[in-house]
Amino acid sequence: MIDLTMEEERIKRTVERARERDIIIPTFAQMKDPTLIPSKIKEQLGGIGLWDITSRNLFRITWKNEPVARGGGFNGVNYLEFPKGLTGVQARIIGLVGKWFPTGSHKVGATFGCLVPRLVTGQFDPTKDKAVWPSTGNYCRGGAYNATLLACESIAILPEEMSRERFEWLSKVAGEVIATPGCESNVKEIFDKSWELKSTREDVVVLNQFDEFGNYLWHYEVTGHAMQEVLERELGSQDSYRGLVLTTGSAGTMGCGDYMKQLFPTSKVVAGEALQCPTLLENGFGGHRIEGIGDKHVPWIHNVRNTDMIIAIDDNLVVNLARLFNEPAGQAYLLGRGVPEGFIENLDLLGFSSIANMAMAIKFAKYFEFGEHDIILTCLTDSMELYQSRLQEMHEEHGEYTEVDAAADYARYLEGISVDYMAELRYVDQRRVHNLKYFTWVEQQGKTYEEIMDQWYDPDYWTNVQSQVSEIDALIEEFNQRVGLIRELT
Repeated sequence: MIDLTMEEERIKRTVERARERDIIIPTFAQMKDPTLIPSKIKEQLGGIGLWDITSRNLFRITWKNEPVARGGGFNGVNYLEFPKGLTGVQARIIGLVGKWFPTGSHKVGATFGCLVPRLVTGQFDPTKDKAVWPSTGNYCRGGAYNATLLACESIAILPEEMSRERFEWLSKVAGEVIATPGCESNVKEIFDKSWELKSTREDVVVLNQFDEFGNYLWHYEVTGHAMQEVLERELGSQDSYRGLVLTTGSAGTMGCGDYMKQLFPTSKVVAGEALQCPTLLENGFGGHRIEGIGDKHVPWIHNVRNTDMIIAIDDNLVVNLARLFNEPAGQAYLLGRGVPEGFIENLDLLGFSSIANMAMAIKFAKYFEFGEHDIILTCLTDSMELYQSRLQEMHEEHGEYTEVDAAADYARYLEGISVDYMAELRYVDQRRVHNLKYFTWVEQQGKTYEEIMDQWYDPDYWTNVQSQVSEIDALIEEFNQRVGLIRELT
C-alpha cells in the first residue's frame, strides 16, 4: 500500500511553503469531476496557458480540459474514435487523448499520484528534499512540472537517445537533468543512476514510476473513471465493450484496466511492447524506437494476473506510420483512400506510443474477429508535438516523403497489420510473466520475496491500494485547510 504515515514537523514546513507560494492541491475527486473545483479557481484558469508554470494548473490534471492551449475551461473526456477506413476493421476503436494535459501527456497525472501523498503526509519536505524522476521521457517531464508547481526541486533522469524536445523542455523546468546511456529500453541504467544518487546524497527522494503505487492508483481512479464515462456515452444497447489495449511502459496506465475489469469482468486487458524488445512475450531483450515504453523488465506495479494478452508491435510500423500520418503526401494519400478529412486533421494527436496502441487495437480486433458492435478502448498518451525532431531526422535520413512512400507504408504497415506476435495468456503464462519481476525487483531493487508472492496470491493486495483514494483525498483537504488559501476561494 501507499505509505501514509504522518510526519508532523515536516508537514508544518510544507504548509508554510504552500502558503507562501499560493499552492492549493486538487483532490482525486476533482480530477475525475472538475465541476467540484471552486468557481473562483476556474475563473483564474481563464487567463492561464495550459503549460504555464503556475500552481493553479494543478487543477488541469484531468482528462476533461477544454482542448485549447490557453484559457480553457472543462468539458467531457477528450477522446477520438478511429474511422473504419483507417483501421480496416469493423470494431470501434476509441482512444482517450492525452495532448490536452499540461506538458502534453497524461504522465503528469501519474507524477501527481506519486508526489502529492508524500507532501501532504510530510514524507517529502520541499524545503530540504529533491524529487528524483527516473523515466524514459514523459514521466520525468510531468514530474519536473508538478514539482515546480508544488514548490519542490527536482532531478530528471532519462536515456540520452530520447527526443530533443524532451531535453530542451526539461532544461528550463527541472533543476537538474541527467542523461543515462542508451535508448528507450535501457531502464536498468536509469535505476542504477537513481541508486547512485540515493546512496551518495541525503537530499534526494526517488519517485520511481515503475514501483510507485501512486502511479497505478492515479490511473486506476482517474483514467478508469474517464474510460467508464466514454463507454457510458458511446455504448449502445447492442454494443459490447471488449477490452483495453495499452503499451506497458511503467504499467501505471494498466491500472485503469483493473478498474474496467471490475465493471466488465468478461472484458480483456491487453499489454503491448516493442517487437525489438519482447520482454513479456519471449523473455527477450533489445533496443527499440517506440518512445514511451520502457522494457527489459516487468514493472512492480503491473498486476499481471489481470493481463489477458500480450501483443508486440514492430517499431518500424510506428516510425513509418508517423510519417504517413504527418507528412503532406501521406495525408493526401489517406484522403484519397477515403479517410475523412476531419479525422486526418487530428492525426497529430498520436505520438509514437499512441500509434503503437492503435496498431495493437487493430490486431486485437482482427484476432477475435470483432464486429461493428464491439468497442475497444486505448490511450493516446501524447501527441506528435513531442516528436517533431524525429520527423525532421527521418526527412534528413530518407529524403522527401512521396506518394509512393505513402502507398508503400499504407500497404505494409496499416493494411498489412496481422495477428502475428500475439499471445493469449493462460494462468501459467500469467504466472511466468509475473515471476520475471523477481530478477529486477528482488535481486536488484530491494523488494522482498514475500511481497512478490503476495502480489500473486493475496486477493486483497491490489484492492487495498485501490481503497486508499478516499483517505488521500481527506489528507489533501486537511492540508489545504491548514494552508488556509482555499477558504478565500470557496
